[in-house]
Amino acid sequence: MSPLRWAAGGLGLVMIGIGAWRIAVQPAPAEVWVWLAGAVVLHDAILAPLVLVVGLLLVGRRDRGLLRGAAIVAGSVLLVTLPLLLRPGAPPNPSALPLPYGRNLVIVLAAVAVTTGAVLLERRRRKRPDSDH
Repeated sequence: MSPLRWAAGGLGLVMIGIGAWRIAVQPAPAEVWVWLAGAVVLHDAILAPLVLVVGLLLVGRRDRGLLRGAAIVAGSVLLVTLPLLLRPGAPPNPSALPLPYGRNLVIVLAAVAVTTGAVLLERRRRKRPDSDH
């Protein structure tokens, strides 16, 4: 193994140790462990199968790279925004939701869809033979 790999592995272990130590000194470390377990379940039971299904639906499509990119952007925006939007009650920190994030989420997802559609249309337009020549 290369020295760079050893250094990256060592740095990763140090970071894991720092994270474990920071969890251990929390006033309620059990709550953090429950949250981490929930994140693992969410990833393995929902997110990973969903990504596989989307990938299977795109097999054989010429524009699958563009569609995958759009799905990654939309999914990333959803993953960042949904926990704040689905949290019951008022946020503990008033600066957590200073804007109408529900509306803004819809606007961003619509922008991703419109941009993806425009790129797809432009690609198809370029592939068509010109009848003017």
